[in-house]
Amino acid sequence: MRVIAGKYRSRMLRSMPGMDIRPTSDRLRETLFNVLCGGDPDKLEKTIWLDLFAGTGAVGIEALSRGAGMVHFVERSAAADLIAKNLAGLKIQKGFELHRADVLSTLRRLALLQVAADFIFLDPPYRAQQAYRETLEQVASSPLLKDQSVVIAEHEKKFDPGDHFGRLGRFRKLEQGDSALSFYRLA
Repeated sequence: MRVIAGKYRSRMLRSMPGMDIRPTSDRLRETLFNVLCGGDPDKLEKTIWLDLFAGTGAVGIEALSRGAGMVHFVERSAAADLIAKNLAGLKIQKGFELHRADVLSTLRRLALLQVAADFIFLDPPYRAQQAYRETLEQVASSPLLKDQSVVIAEHEKKFDPGDHFGRLGRFRKLEQGDSALSFYRLA
């Protein structure tokens, strides 16, 4: 697993074999960022990200590599240590916060701190299908969204997290291998 583009391009990231971590593949991450950048490599400059159920931190680290101004990594499992190691291995010392806590409680805390994200990426364990609905519903009803925010859910191709969650509506779905990305924005 490696960083695809930007400042940390081609640098390797660690994972944890045997644990319940399923990192977003290099190919799927590349597709995700190609869609989000739309051919403009500066489009992510100074953006604010929430990387929920962050696992290895690969998506948030990719965002930082491409110029994001702040990434909030949220991971309550032992993988939070892995995120810290990946950040340290790349010598990333600023532009991020690592929240070692439950996603829903962290979303409430970030809302109280008046954080507004440009991009929210969520990738719960595939078997935790309820986590998709709970997280998307909470995001939809929170002040974490800007008018142009994009929320992306990575999920199994055979599972559909849903089209609408309060103010959020899905506007695109991409399938690749056994995985899919659902893109949401304010309706």
